[in-house]
Amino acid sequence: MILNEDIKHARRMKFLSAAFYAFSSFFIIVVNKSILTHYRFPSYMFLGIGQMAATIVILYVAKMNKVVSFQDFDRSIFKKIFPLPLLYVGNHVTGLGGTKKLSLPMFTVLRKFTILLTMIMESRILRKSFSPSLVCSVLAIVLGALVAASSDLSFNAEGYTFVLLNDFFTAASGVYTKKTLGMEGLGKYGVLFYNALIIIIPTLLASAYTGDLQKALSFDGWLSLTFIFYFLLSCVMGFILMYSIILCSYYNTALTTTVVGAIKNVAVAYVGIFIGGDYVFSWPNFIGLNICVSAGLIYSYITFNSSNSPSSEPIMKPVEEKVVVHITGHTGGLEKT
Repeated sequence: MILNEDIKHARRMKFLSAAFYAFSSFFIIVVNKSILTHYRFPSYMFLGIGQMAATIVILYVAKMNKVVSFQDFDRSIFKKIFPLPLLYVGNHVTGLGGTKKLSLPMFTVLRKFTILLTMIMESRILRKSFSPSLVCSVLAIVLGALVAASSDLSFNAEGYTFVLLNDFFTAASGVYTKKTLGMEGLGKYGVLFYNALIIIIPTLLASAYTGDLQKALSFDGWLSLTFIFYFLLSCVMGFILMYSIILCSYYNTALTTTVVGAIKNVAVAYVGIFIGGDYVFSWPNFIGLNICVSAGLIYSYITFNSSNSPSSEPIMKPVEEKVVVHITGHTGGLEKT
């Protein structure tokens, strides 16, 4: 009976962590799209720096107040966490760049390639295997993305490049995050904190060198309280999103985390048709979008059903369980991609 309760709890946490990630990812895309498109903020790199800074400050304050705990800094940190910081900043910058350059529906369609890349990386790096039905559903998602992208009336080569690079960084980050979470001493919060801490200074220097920082600081929107609110909202949401990804990867596999992103994209794609103001309708594009959605739902059904066996995921320890529930409730008050 106790074992059954533990299994039910583990499955419940898998679902709740996945739902938390889906909500966070959906909300931050909408917020970032508003900042970069509606307010025409000129620097997606500076927005990423703000999100990194928020992650550092929130986790440092939480550690000082003993709300969370993770390993103190020493030389072993670099060995444990590499190459996550490089993947982290690559994911941030390319994701924000793609959000600015493309309409939301096309952004989410091209993001479907992350699933295929995650499968390839998990099979190569984590030595996982996948059923033929799962592979077929992934290929159907890619086919739908190709159909939609081939008729994109607002084609933007730079935007496409950003999103495809973002697919690679997201897939690699998910796989290596799952691998890093198993290392002793680092934990979920250590991965988040040291990722941001290691990469924020080089990113800030790169922003200053390219003139991106100057453009961001001289932006007229800083005189608007509404813009400042959205900017700070995005910064805090950057932390919440990264935490939700870590949490989802902790309770699930890297592939399941990617699947959750695909499910979330169903909502983003359709909402994006009505907001953002940059979607150009065409039948091939719309049909391709729906192929992606349908194949994504089939893929999700197969994946979640195949991961329901008791032995597929470890049962979480009660102590860790208390920390997760506390922090999730705490960040929920800050909710805002």
